[in-house]
Amino acid sequence: MPDVTILTEKELRKLVPLDADAVSVVEEAFRALAGGAVVMPPILRLDLKEANGEVDVKTAYVPRLESFAIKISPGFFDNPKIGLPSVNGLMMLLSARTGLLEAALLDNGYLTDVRTAAAGAVAAKHLSREDSETAAIFGAGVQARLQLEALRLVRPIRRARIWARDAVKAEATAADLEKRLGIEVRASADPEKTARGADIIVTTTPSTSPILIADWISSGQHITAMGSDAEHKNEIDPKLVGKADRYIADRLSQTRILGELHHAIAAGLADADADFPELGAVIAGKAAGRTADSDITFADLTGTGVQDTAIATLARRRAVELGVGQTFSS
Repeated sequence: MPDVTILTEKELRKLVPLDADAVSVVEEAFRALAGGAVVMPPILRLDLKEANGEVDVKTAYVPRLESFAIKISPGFFDNPKIGLPSVNGLMMLLSARTGLLEAALLDNGYLTDVRTAAAGAVAAKHLSREDSETAAIFGAGVQARLQLEALRLVRPIRRARIWARDAVKAEATAADLEKRLGIEVRASADPEKTARGADIIVTTTPSTSPILIADWISSGQHITAMGSDAEHKNEIDPKLVGKADRYIADRLSQTRILGELHHAIAAGLADADADFPELGAVIAGKAAGRTADSDITFADLTGTGVQDTAIATLARRRAVELGVGQTFSS
């Protein structure tokens, strides 16, 4: 039986920072998804309403990779009240040839944070204007911070605005990001002012009602919605699907039931059978993304199993190269 590598969150944070390589492997995973040979089943989700919790299970087989990941991602949103994190989880990496376990990645959700931020960078790279300098981030949590970091890997961001319902948290996040990134970052008390004039807008909240209104959006802007990964979540005014020149899904079959598109369909503002393009097809040159600087582009990202397989494979490859982690004979 082959050896199994176990990697802790501490080790994974050193092995897989949010860098150009992380963005590249996620970009290539989306490209593979457009090729038609990827096997990616629907998300399995378990809701535990009594505990205000949910558990998502995602996986995907990508033909060019020797391994595939299965990710278990719990979110128990009352945990902070008892001093525990609301999100945790792990990934398992298995051989695509034998199905045997190769690695257990005890990341507590860290790798998901990185691959999610990387997906935001990929969307901006292919859909926003190349000269984008101003970012607007809705939310002040971990993903809000990472999204701004990720944008700077693909666009010349010089200034950013942070809006969150918790104004104190927005101020603290803005101050930290300005110090860490060396660019101007300001907290904003008004979501409309936050959005207007920004080149790129990224929403990163678990909101169940729109925090970004379609009337605030003007020509040339790019919007990436990150938070609507469940049917009840809704960050974006459903009218924006119709207002945007290009609506792009990470996986159309998912956004029809989970993402912002789901709410536009429910409101009668989008056709449930419309064949909207996917991000992978744009990357592969099979579908058009931004066609003019004046276009409004809208990426609806609900999270895909190919991202998990890509980032887990990168983590194990670096661990093997550097001899990191504990190895056990199964």
